[in-house]
Amino acid sequence: MKDDIDFGTTDIKILFRKMLYPTVASMVFTALFIIIDGIFVGRGVGSDALAAVNIVAPVWLFATSIGLMFGMGGAVTVSVNMARGKQETARKNMTQAIAVSSVFLLICTVLILVYVDKVLMLLGCSPRLYAPAKDYIWGFVPFMTINALLCSTQFFIRLDASPRYAMTANVIATVLNIIFDYLFIFIFRWGIFGAAIATSLGSVVGVAIMLRYLSKTSNQIHFVPLKITRKSLSSTVRNTVQVCKIGFSSFLCEITIAAMMLCGNYVFMSYTGEPGVAAFSIACYFFPIIFMLYSSIAQSAQPIISYNYGVSYFPRVHSAFKIALKTAVICGVLFFVATSVLSAPITSLFINSDDAAYNISVSGLPLFAAGMIPFAINIISIGYFQSVERVKSAMFVTIMRGFVFIIGAFLTVPVFFGVPGIWLSVPVGETITTLLVLVIYAVTRYKEKHRQTVALQA
Repeated sequence: MKDDIDFGTTDIKILFRKMLYPTVASMVFTALFIIIDGIFVGRGVGSDALAAVNIVAPVWLFATSIGLMFGMGGAVTVSVNMARGKQETARKNMTQAIAVSSVFLLICTVLILVYVDKVLMLLGCSPRLYAPAKDYIWGFVPFMTINALLCSTQFFIRLDASPRYAMTANVIATVLNIIFDYLFIFIFRWGIFGAAIATSLGSVVGVAIMLRYLSKTSNQIHFVPLKITRKSLSSTVRNTVQVCKIGFSSFLCEITIAAMMLCGNYVFMSYTGEPGVAAFSIACYFFPIIFMLYSSIAQSAQPIISYNYGVSYFPRVHSAFKIALKTAVICGVLFFVATSVLSAPITSLFINSDDAAYNISVSGLPLFAAGMIPFAINIISIGYFQSVERVKSAMFVTIMRGFVFIIGAFLTVPVFFGVPGIWLSVPVGETITTLLVLVIYAVTRYKEKHRQTVALQA
């Protein structure tokens, strides 16, 4: 299922479309699953179950953030080495990224299950939500490593000129998730535990398909044996540090969503109680979906940008970035308009109109959607910085966005505007981040022009 793709010579627009369509299609199916999962949980179990999922969501996002970090960081490293003709080094980088991330998450799995009560306390779980939240953790956490692999393996398969294969594996996983959701929630009556198991089993099948591809030695990118020697372990540590440095911003982007959910849960709980958390959970079902779409646009541009950066074809690098940014902004406008106009129908998908959380959600979603356009600019910009190995810029923007601007907004904006201010906290944080990104672009452009002027004068 390989596509006719040459990252160094194919027209940028054609190349971007070939990468984008299957990548976005894959994300659309994943988004479809997340939405249907939320609908099944809300309709089949209740609004408290939705709130419980939102309480536990940071754990799920932690696993996917590890997958994104090793996927993006590994893909950039592999792309650059491939562009420079170091095929065996590229394969070794990919194998190390998969192995190290899996071992790390297996350790985390054991720790979370041993200290599950303390984890729920840290997540701000109320006594009323404790039982369903614990059920969800026991259904999901044992498969944390699998969910991370579903994220990371796609990067390497797309890099091997097979984006349609990655899409197919994701589609199969998503369809199975939906089928299992219906069976476990409505037929077997397993409640929220069934929803977690459905997600996990679908992911197992998707990962099995991905790993099968990466195990074939006939593919350009495939697993290679890793030696357990002092020299090999030293190489693994060195390469892992490099991969993590490059991909750390992807990790932080996902973690900031977890931080946003955690902070939002605390603030909504203090202002409105469980109904507010349930309403916020509807927005939180959509926010990771929006992030996934923007991330898929960045991921489509990543191999093009990284490869051409590796061989110093900078006009192609800039062209790919501009196309990705334009695409994401258009999507941001559409998301903003759709969410603002359809807030009531969207809420009705998850809960009934007589639920206490209904009006809170209907009035809040349009405010929350105001951040979709700056969010698009921020994610594509961070992805660009990663793709050209501008690690410090990517990390700085990500940290300021997630741990200063958004959390700072959650702590201040509601003080002045009450519950509407909680919904506006994320848009405020995203807008400030966009201003920071524009400053970085302006400074970089000024420095480049200054260097060119000095060179001409010399």
